This record gives sequence, structure tokens and C-alpha cells, in this order.
Amino acid sequence: MADHILQIRDIKVRYSTIPVIQDLSLIVDAGETVCVVGANGAGKSTFLKAIMGAVDVFNGKILFQGREIQDRKTEEVVRMGITYVPEERMLFSALSVEENLLLGAYTLNDKERIHENLQFIYTLFPILRERRNQAALTLSGGEQQMVAIGRGLMSNPRLFMLDEPSLGLAPRLVDEVLDTVRRLKQEGINILLVEQNVREALEIADRGYVLQTGRIVQEGPGEELLKSDTVRQAFLGI
Repeated sequence: MADHILQIRDIKVRYSTIPVIQDLSLIVDAGETVCVVGANGAGKSTFLKAIMGAVDVFNGKILFQGREIQDRKTEEVVRMGITYVPEERMLFSALSVEENLLLGAYTLNDKERIHENLQFIYTLFPILRERRNQAALTLSGGEQQMVAIGRGLMSNPRLFMLDEPSLGLAPRLVDEVLDTVRRLKQEGINILLVEQNVREALEIADRGYVLQTGRIVQEGPGEELLKSDTVRQAFLGI
């Protein structure tokens, strides 16, 4: 049996009385990068927020390393080892790059580990070492995304969730950000990626899920989904 890091079983989420997620099931296994693709409004961000306890799940179960988390508060979920990088980035604009990064380590008490993690981030993103004393608001969009990703990695997450990391970036920066995801995959980090750049995301992913109006309509290895008529017509314009 595969080692499921995350297992979502038939969850439903609604806003007021409006269903947003319907009977969604998904698995992330140890060592995997899993991608979820879908049009705007399909419910991609909502299901990530459901995992984090930021929106209520009124049916189904979410298990992280075998433990149910669908009723836990966001802080508990973070302390268990799930990190979420939202599409809005949510940096503290007046704080420096390094101060923003260190905020991501608030669940750690080991100063040596925090220092090691910081050096890992600076190795991953050398430009952030150069900018470490600059206020976050002075950075470019791509650099701000690097800080958001770096801050998420500071806590040594067991599951790293990224919501549209390339959104709003110039094409060159999109490539840089997605190359970063590839490098994190090579580091053995378990990744759940929601991404609008369907081709690039599915090329990175071990497995992918296609979400339409709150339901999974197709799943499989990333390379197989790229060959699927549904994906090619709906997202790749082929």
C-alpha cells in the first residue's frame, strides 16, 4: 500500500448554500508532486483552503499522515506540517526580506535548524540574499513570490501547497518559479500544486487532477493528461 501523505475522501464545501466543491477525492503519496488544474472558478483555491481549515468541510474526510484534519484549526494544521502559499502571497510589506522569511519558522524552536533553513532559501534564491535587508514592498513581483515560497519552506513542511505561484508574473519569471518547483521536487518535498500554466505544471507533476465546477473529472499521470483530448481542448487550445 502506498504511503499516503494526504488523502481527501469525498469532501463537500459550500459558501452559504452554494456548493463549491462536490465529492472531491484526491491523494498525495510520499515523494510525489501532484498538480490540480482547472479554469478560474473551478474551486481550486477553495479546496486548498479546506485542507488548511480556512473554510468548513461539511461532508467527507481529509487525512494527513493518517490523521483526520477536516475539523482542525489552521494553526493546528500548520503545526502538523502543512504549509500553504496563497496566490495573494500575503507578505508583510514593511518588513525586510529576512524578517518575512523568519516569520515562516515560527513553529520551530531550534535556532540552528532555522539558520540552516534560511541558508537553504538563500541557496535556492541567491537574489534574496542580496535583498535580505530590503523591505518586501520594494521587490519585483517575481522576487516577492520567491519570498513567499521561501517563507513557506522555513518550517520544514511535510506537505507544501502552492496556489497559482506563477499568477501575474512575466513569462521569464514564470519559468523561474516553475523551475523552483522542479528543484523542490528533486529535494524530495511533497508538493500539491494548483497552477494556471497547465502544460508546464503537468510536465512537472507525477500525477494530475482536472477540476471542473467543483468536481474531479479526470486524473492520471501528468504526461498522460497532457495527451488527453479533454485537457488539450480545454486548456492547451489544441
